[in-house]
Formats: sequence, structure tokens, C-alpha cells
Amino acid sequence: MVKKKGDVMHALTNDQLRMLNSYSVYTAIPERTLFTLDSLHNDFYLTDFKNLMVGITKAKTEAAAISHFGRRYGMFIAMQFYMLSVYDEVWDGNLEDIRFSHVKEFGNNTVATFIAPKDFRYVEDHEREAVIENILTQCHLIFQQLRKTTSISPLTLWENVFGYMIWNYYIITNNPLLADRAFEDLEILEDTKVWQQFSNKSWFNQFTGGKAPAELVNKPLRKSCCFSKDIPGLIVCEFCPTK
Repeated sequence: MVKKKGDVMHALTNDQLRMLNSYSVYTAIPERTLFTLDSLHNDFYLTDFKNLMVGITKAKTEAAAISHFGRRYGMFIAMQFYMLSVYDEVWDGNLEDIRFSHVKEFGNNTVATFIAPKDFRYVEDHEREAVIENILTQCHLIFQQLRKTTSISPLTLWENVFGYMIWNYYIITNNPLLADRAFEDLEILEDTKVWQQFSNKSWFNQFTGGKAPAELVNKPLRKSCCFSKDIPGLIVCEFCPTK
């Protein structure tokens, strides 16, 4: 059966679930929801959110706590692009259905993302560019809200996302069966068209310099610090620009 726009996926494969879980994205209802992505669009909640993230991470600074959440959210965004390139699917639920809950990873306190598998759907070729633009715009809107909580640059937040994306695209483009679609998506991301809702440049192209993922992995790319060094239990990034 040919899937059409709007068709939902009621089940994900084991490979899809493993990949999502490896990026702390789970298809289950958490025991306790701390907040949803929709919560962050409410300005009155942002102070409580900031204090919650500082409390969970024990970060030395508010910027470190907010950047940490940006990385966790970035993992979800990176998975969106991974699912799009590999499976022609995208998560298409409501913002209140993206739930965040406290978890422990490697002995450290953090938050994980919880979504419903039924909210994934197939993406047709003609809507691919619009889907990518929508993901980027949603990401921008969240980053705008995060920047209301403390002093943190948009560059820091975007670079938190791009690091995961580059690694994923490196893996995908090394697979001859998947490379063509991934390179199509990379071309779209490097074009200014899908960024025009909020920027006159491609932040992704600024990060990559137009180079292929194979030329970028295991090399210093960041221009900003992610502040992981200011969170107990996390290691200093190997390529931290402030070192």
C-alpha cells in the first residue's frame, strides 16, 4: 500500500526504536512529566523551567543548565532529520505531546524526551523542503524562548543541534543505499530558502562551510562553548573553542 501525506505510523521498527532510544527519545508515557515542549512557549513558565534545569543538572551557571537542555532537545531534532533521511518519516504530533521527564544517564541527572510512535508519518517528495523548514522554524521558536531565561547565544544553541546532525549524516552518507536521500537533505539545509522564516542565512551552512560530513567529523567545528564543563559529571568537550 502506498502511503500518502497525513498517513500515520502506528508502529516503529526495532531499529528505529533503538536509534531513538540511543538519543534519549522514548516512545512511552513517562511516569512523571516535568513539562512539555508547549510549556516553553508560555513566558510565565520560563523562570520555573530555568530553576528546574539548574536543580536537575546542578550546573554552575544558568547558561550551562539551559545549554544542557538545548542539547537534549537537539537530540530530538537530530532524530527528526535522521528519520527523514533514512525512513522518509517525520514526527508530526502536537507540542504538548513532546514530554520531558527526569532520568539518570551514566549516573548523571538529566531529562529525556517522550513521544508517541503513532505521531510519525510518511513524507512525500514534494513536501520534503516544507517539512525541513517547519522543523527548523519550530527549533528557532524554542531557542527564542530559551534565550529569554538567561544570557545564551543562538549560535551556542544551534551548534548543540548541528553536532549530532553531522555525526548522523556522516553515518548515513557512508551507506550507499541511503546516501542519495541524505545528500538531498543536506543540500536543502545549506540553502537559505528553508531558513527564511527567521534568518537571511543558513545557520547550517555557516557551521559546515559547505563541506561534506566526512570532511567534518572528529574536527573542531564549534565557534561557541556548550558549557558542559560547568555541569558536574560531564566531561569537557574535546574540541571546546575556549580551551
